[in-house]
Amino acid sequence: MADHTLAHDAKPLGAQISHMLKERGVDVIFGIPGVHNQEMYRGIEEAGIQHVLARHEQGAGFMADGYARATGKPGVAYVITGPGLCNVMTPMGQAYSDSVPMLVISSCLDEVAARRGQLHQMKDQQTAAATVCDWSEVAVGADAAYGLVDRAFAEFTGARPRSKHIQVPIAQLEGLANPAPAKLTPVIPAGYRAADVAQLVSMLGDAQKPLFVFGGGAAHASEAARQVVAACGAASMSTYAGRGIIAGDASLNFGACLARGDSANVVGQADLVIAIGTELAEVDLWRPHLGHTGDLVRIDLDPEVLSDPQRASHPMQAEAGAFLTALAAALPQDAGQTGWRADVVAATRARWRSETDAERPGIVPVCDALREVTPPDTMIYSDMTQFAYVAKEVWDMDRPGHWHHPYGFGTLGYATPAAIGGAVARRGKPTMAIIGDYGFHYTMQELGVAVELGLSVPIILWDNGKLGEIEDSMVRAQIAPNAVVAQNPDFVKLAEAFGARAVAPADLSQMQEAVTEAFAAEGPTLIYLTPAILG
Repeated sequence: MADHTLAHDAKPLGAQISHMLKERGVDVIFGIPGVHNQEMYRGIEEAGIQHVLARHEQGAGFMADGYARATGKPGVAYVITGPGLCNVMTPMGQAYSDSVPMLVISSCLDEVAARRGQLHQMKDQQTAAATVCDWSEVAVGADAAYGLVDRAFAEFTGARPRSKHIQVPIAQLEGLANPAPAKLTPVIPAGYRAADVAQLVSMLGDAQKPLFVFGGGAAHASEAARQVVAACGAASMSTYAGRGIIAGDASLNFGACLARGDSANVVGQADLVIAIGTELAEVDLWRPHLGHTGDLVRIDLDPEVLSDPQRASHPMQAEAGAFLTALAAALPQDAGQTGWRADVVAATRARWRSETDAERPGIVPVCDALREVTPPDTMIYSDMTQFAYVAKEVWDMDRPGHWHHPYGFGTLGYATPAAIGGAVARRGKPTMAIIGDYGFHYTMQELGVAVELGLSVPIILWDNGKLGEIEDSMVRAQIAPNAVVAQNPDFVKLAEAFGARAVAPADLSQMQEAVTEAFAAEGPTLIYLTPAILG
């Protein structure tokens, strides 16, 4: 039984939680204070944690997401009871679907069953949050709060990372509590079975045309992945989240091509397919079946992935990095003969690039010009916009984990605040946002945060004057397009009103100049582009 005698260093629980987070390695918290969660703010500065004041809880959640993706550390958000929690649920859903370690801590009312009409009251706040995150729990006291925080951090490192929610009753936040217990030893994720590695080495030895499909779960193991494909003469593909694991210019790399319908035929040519660190989800394939005709090996930390409708012939539960490292060490280093031809891979990629350009005309040249002036170490955050849909297919990455997108949940408004979170995490390193005109409306107020913090973030705003992707979908479905055009403001003047720099380049050369200047500027720059930039 816990000892509840108050020590000399007792503080309100809200303050102790901030001190605990600092001890667990948290150095930034994103959020908005309110009367219900103000006790959580009592200890932030005292603990030495930077707080980033968002303009909306949705923005705070996306900033925490962007910070987590940039660092690999949990992104933390503080929000109030009721509407604050509701507003951050969209980012929680995005983090859940994209395996991002995010911890949301909110206040909650002390009692809701017998009292109605309280400020910020919801019927069931805990259950509402649980629908979009890994779990949502209420901390009924200090011991419970500390235990839940440590549980979240253990699962972030020891299992598939996903968003979590802890809510603490207001009276508990205000009550005195002893400091949190000492930091636990970090949890190490399950590694791999040596027998699985040996089996795959044997299978690769027998294969004539092996094909690896890399997902975001293998992004931290790029060096080992490159050694493996070189050692066995394998071709490779990646999900959008897995871009850069294999170098974009590698001769047998088909690229992020899984959304191309014809990629199923290429997969079908392989006599052994190894998918590692990927769900092979709808948003990866846009078809029900990967296309394999031979053996499919699935390597993933999550058993749910291993039992999905792809029906892998050889499911192997393992941590991607540990498995790939062991596999690289076990494979002979002479690739020998391969059934794949580099000229065929190059021709296939060129054809897919042409298809992408034909589907959404005019965007590929803009992507190419933008890539030319983007520094190699730039971390890019994109939104649900046609510009990003094209770029994800034709913009090769030379390193993994540097292009982030709201892949699964598919929310609008992600890029601007997520890029802010990434820029906070990567002070002094280049960060860029790519967003469409309609998505910008969702979170445009967060531009004020970027100005306030002096973040040198170019924000590429692609304005096609409509919900272009939805209009195209309606036309394909033989629906007369409606409700796809909204009145836009003068985005340049809007950005300037926030105190940001803003420019509307007239051609690609001016765009490149504006982007170069934006990376060097003090504060954010909105770079306003329309299809007219091509002349």
